[in-house]
Amino acid sequence: MLRWIRQQLGFDPPHQSDTRTVYVANRFPQNGHYIPQRFADNRIISSKYTVWNFVPKNMFEQFRRIANFYFLIIFLVQLMIDTPTSPITSGLPLFFVITVTAIKQGYEDWLRHKADNEVNGAPVFVVRSGSLVQTRSKNIRVGDIVRVAKDETFPVDLVLLSSDRADGTCHITTASLDGETNLKTHFSVPETSVCQSVSQLEALQAVVECQQPEADLYRFVGRITVIQHGEEIVRPLGPENLLLRGARLKNTKEIFGVAVYTGMESKMALNYKCKSQKRSAVEKSMNTFLIIYLVILLFEAILSTILKYAWQAEEKWNEPFYNQKTEQERNSSPILKFISDFLAFLVLYNFIIPISLYVTVEMQKFLGSFFIGWDLDLYHEESDQKAQVNTSDLNEELGQVEYVFTDKTGTLTENEMHFRECSIKGTKYREVNGKLLPEGMTDDSPDGSVAHLIGDEVLFLKAVSLCHTVQISYDQPDLPLGASDPFSHVNGFSSNHMEYYASSPDEKALVEATKRIGVAFTGSRGETMEINTFGKLEKYKLLHLLEFDANRRRMSVILQTPSGGTVLFTKGAESAILPFATSGEIEKTRLHVDEFALKGLRTLVVACRHFSPEEYMDVDKRLTAARTALQQREEKLQEAFDFIERDLQLLGATAVEDKLQDKVQETIEALRLAGIKVWVLTGDKHETAVSVSLSCGHFHRTMNILELLQQRSDNECAEQLRRLARRIKEDHVIQHGLVVDGASLSLALREHEKLFMEVCKNCSAVLCCRMAPLQKAKVVRLLKTSPEKPITLAIGDGANDVSMIQEAHVGIGIMGKEGRQAVRNSDYAIARFKFLAKLLLVHGHFYYIRIATLVQYFFYKNVCFITPQFLYQFFCLFSQQTLYDSVYLTLYNICFTSLPILVYSLFEQLVHPHVLQSKPCLYRDIRKNSLLSFRTFLYWTVLGFCHAFIFFFGSYILMGEDTTLMGNGQMFGNWTFGTLVFTVMVITVTLKIALETHFWTWMHHFVTWGSIAFYFIFSLFYGGIIWPFLHTQDMYFVFVQLLSSGSAWFAIIIIVIICLSPDVFKKVLYRHLQPTSTQKSQSLSAPPAQALSCMESLCCYQQGQSGCSRLASLLDQMTGHCKAGASNCHTSSRCNRSWSDTETFYSNDRSILTLSPIEGTRC
Repeated sequence: MLRWIRQQLGFDPPHQSDTRTVYVANRFPQNGHYIPQRFADNRIISSKYTVWNFVPKNMFEQFRRIANFYFLIIFLVQLMIDTPTSPITSGLPLFFVITVTAIKQGYEDWLRHKADNEVNGAPVFVVRSGSLVQTRSKNIRVGDIVRVAKDETFPVDLVLLSSDRADGTCHITTASLDGETNLKTHFSVPETSVCQSVSQLEALQAVVECQQPEADLYRFVGRITVIQHGEEIVRPLGPENLLLRGARLKNTKEIFGVAVYTGMESKMALNYKCKSQKRSAVEKSMNTFLIIYLVILLFEAILSTILKYAWQAEEKWNEPFYNQKTEQERNSSPILKFISDFLAFLVLYNFIIPISLYVTVEMQKFLGSFFIGWDLDLYHEESDQKAQVNTSDLNEELGQVEYVFTDKTGTLTENEMHFRECSIKGTKYREVNGKLLPEGMTDDSPDGSVAHLIGDEVLFLKAVSLCHTVQISYDQPDLPLGASDPFSHVNGFSSNHMEYYASSPDEKALVEATKRIGVAFTGSRGETMEINTFGKLEKYKLLHLLEFDANRRRMSVILQTPSGGTVLFTKGAESAILPFATSGEIEKTRLHVDEFALKGLRTLVVACRHFSPEEYMDVDKRLTAARTALQQREEKLQEAFDFIERDLQLLGATAVEDKLQDKVQETIEALRLAGIKVWVLTGDKHETAVSVSLSCGHFHRTMNILELLQQRSDNECAEQLRRLARRIKEDHVIQHGLVVDGASLSLALREHEKLFMEVCKNCSAVLCCRMAPLQKAKVVRLLKTSPEKPITLAIGDGANDVSMIQEAHVGIGIMGKEGRQAVRNSDYAIARFKFLAKLLLVHGHFYYIRIATLVQYFFYKNVCFITPQFLYQFFCLFSQQTLYDSVYLTLYNICFTSLPILVYSLFEQLVHPHVLQSKPCLYRDIRKNSLLSFRTFLYWTVLGFCHAFIFFFGSYILMGEDTTLMGNGQMFGNWTFGTLVFTVMVITVTLKIALETHFWTWMHHFVTWGSIAFYFIFSLFYGGIIWPFLHTQDMYFVFVQLLSSGSAWFAIIIIVIICLSPDVFKKVLYRHLQPTSTQKSQSLSAPPAQALSCMESLCCYQQGQSGCSRLASLLDQMTGHCKAGASNCHTSSRCNRSWSDTETFYSNDRSILTLSPIEGTRC
């Protein structure tokens, strides 16, 4: 803590310079002038709280919510001034809400602590005091030499010192960092690569100087100084020497490295992006409603205060004979008295703000999110992966999506490449049963591929099998002792147990294809690459590897052939190879590449260049100088690469197929029917992307395809956009599709956003190709911030999709083959694109209608609760007398009315899940936050006020004017009156949510009737016993006395019926006269012969007995839906609206939502 304070004050900056000096094995200089630099420890901290700061930090975060802060103020006011209600009435619900939320957040943070402890406590081996010592990951210090074994992850950022290989190289995968599943080769410097034992490492004297920590995964600049025989040898260090924390060691038995960046200073930790807090549309509406109710509260409090003083203007009411003022009250300040009265009324009416709304919503979201993980329809059996919820705050947003932005490779496709065709010297070939045959030929040669292949074809196959970074694993299967085959690795080649690890699925597919045809890559040993060409072993010496980068979009190898010559093989995108080719069938190959792309195949072009000894000496000199440069190394390497990769001889092109995922076309069509526009954002060339879009149904064959491609200036781009806009208006085509590339998109977004958006919004499908990751995020942001503010969803599987996923309102990660980066940064994760349909159309639909009703019902029941309290003040001279007992005030929201709405919000289903999937258009009924519109909110609010007036004045008519209701002639008092109002209110609001319920389970029955029963039982116990810990007991025997009156029972029944019957009639008439698509579809949940009439759907009981059949038939006759006396209007057959596994819809649906059949339960 002291060090942190010193750092904040600037006395102890964590890094005094722009570089850090790391002494290998912490062998510091012995002179007294050296002051060691301080570095972070190796603990990873992703948790939010500690034991010490949990309470203050959590309290601060919770009281930032307006409702919690408001109730805290009310509670403090109750403590400070004389208010009509006890502070417990506000304090207990507030304490309950704060406690439940704190427990939930504490549990989530405990899980983060648990995960951190697993990582920080993982066992690692370090070299200390001449031996290999096991310690915990958190104890690693900068400068420690760490040993990592095969398939282990690196616990810190390490500079590679040595490996078990003689050349000091190792292979790693960085899938958890950047999503790339390829094997990357890393190197150690020659002076340290020989130190392969602990004793040699202990004797090593070396110093690493490098830059301070930065987040860029692909940048590392440093140098290592090794002291040998008193001489200092300096070697440059780059990204190829740095092993990043989180990466995994592959195909290497063990490595030793020196820790340079630890803990939260490692590159992985610096790339932790703090996800911005996403807020759903429902939450924003909820806050708006809260402010409206706050205004209503202030209005009621001010009005009551004014009316109180207006009433007291008359002398007889100002100081009646039975309530004389004290001298202090007469002399008190009128302003202070006005403020005190205003605060007292504020406290009296404060329950109009539903404090338990937040905690109920959080519980609903948290518990409801489990249904996604439990849904067997979202489970992928092949990969054994179920749907995953990373944040439950956006469940209802799944029901509001208007735009879906999807990646192509790995999201719409399988990311499994299969070699299909190739072009060699202007001739197209295809693979048939392991043979390479020219187009048009059949597989009729009995002796395999050899007879068909001549020099050009063999050279092409050799180039493909040598120009790559593929690694081979020779992992043997478990065999019985003595059963191993001594000849399994003849010449280092095993066809049975050899597995390729490639830098991309394309590379793996190509190397496997050449192996099937007869030119097999059999591995590399040091600088030697071996291939088996139709049974003949050939060895090539790898002189230089020119790595792939996004700017050049190609990679190359320089090899020494078995005959002693030097050759360059290069492959890459056609735009990166063809401009530099000077010989070969360039035009024919270009034509073939375009044909392959139109078929939806991914293409690569292959070329070569032969060097004379003099040319190679110049090339070697340039490459060596660029790679050892300490300044501007990247620029010098680019210059050297451009010099080498020119004057190419074109060999041909390859075409691999990326297979579409299952049911992609059906999913996209379902989304389109639901009113959701789908945009595909991909890095592929536009011909390939268009072909895939057509094959997956994103583009239709009848669709008018518009293009915005290869725009080179702002003016050119603007003019093309105007032409497209005119064409859309002039063409009477139902649907348009737009194709735009990355370069044109950059120009469109720079100056012509509005014009571009106008064109896009008139297109039913948009395809963006050649997109960079940040461009994807910009497109999403453009739609998000447009005037209509549509809800966006982004879905992808790779690290390049993370920015897009985090930018969208809802981000979904695909558990694909490109690492877990997208999944970790997403809000939801699914195994296949096809699962998106059910996630939105079913789960999104259910979550939205549930939470929309929950929010509005909460405001409704609190209006019902507090309005009688306001009306009561007109009858008690605004004396701030409370209508309800303090215990009832406290328990109304916590106990008496909380469970029915919670169960409703977890299990309600307006329509059967199968119907929602088979009729995607039902999704349109809930778009644009329609169930939380101001009109709907106003209906619930007005309904609450109406019911409150009926509660109050219905009870008043019964008990007013000195009416005697007891058999002994006694009259009821004010507490009995308040209890009667409260009893009617609890029953009515509970039955109101029962009326809203369409899907009944045993839990609905239990909490609905149980809540009413609990209220009666509690009131009998509370008022029937003298409790010694209560100072006053105003309710003693009140409830028993109320229930002993037959008139009171009659009043309760009549008032409840008066309140609910208009609501019933409104629902019936609306379903008959103006039914929504959802209401029309509800009849599909039952067989046609047993379909319920509209009235029966509201008035129904268990065992199929309709209590309203006569009323229903009468209404049907009145509205002309059937003739009097018709048999279908007087149905007495049993109708079953429960949804069970025996129904005919989608029999393969195994959703957890349909595993609870309620046979015989109606509604």
